[in-house]
Amino acid sequence: MTFPEADVPPGLQTQVSELRDEAWPPDSSSAPGTFAHDPALRPVSLLLVDGAMVLAALDILTKPLVHDGERFRAAGLSTVVTRGTARGQGHGRRLVTAAREAMTAMNLDIGLFTCDRPLRSFYESAGWHHLPGAVLVGGTPLAPFPSDRPGFDKVTMADFFSPRGRRHRSSFPHSRIELYPGEIDRLW
Repeated sequence: MTFPEADVPPGLQTQVSELRDEAWPPDSSSAPGTFAHDPALRPVSLLLVDGAMVLAALDILTKPLVHDGERFRAAGLSTVVTRGTARGQGHGRRLVTAAREAMTAMNLDIGLFTCDRPLRSFYESAGWHHLPGAVLVGGTPLAPFPSDRPGFDKVTMADFFSPRGRRHRSSFPHSRIELYPGEIDRLW
């Protein structure tokens, strides 16, 4: 199921919030179930639902990206989560593959995001490609949040959807990609 994040039905949104809170427990400054993306990134939620139960969820965030002097229509995956009791059954891979297909249909040039290094092969099995040496720089220009910061063990994954994106593919590996999604979604 696909919805703009703000339009996810309440019963499903409650389950998604519970899954997120389980995967990324809120800190003392935020209440459980209150996470939301920056509306400026036009979040779209993809849910894999069995009956009334959310098995897996993720969000697609979009924004323009300027890289190597070129402007791209870009999107990335965020908050990819599978219900703990449903892991290992292919639900996450199915949803991540569906997200890649949805992004292909969204008239984008590129999809890119970071993941924990041990998840690289999972994303590759869903059609994504590792960008060796690439660092996503999140946050803002005044408060950057790079994916190679101390304590992080991230890799950058991507796919190039449009002919324009594919022509410029070689400019992305071994580069710093200034994504700057803002203060809410510091690094999608």
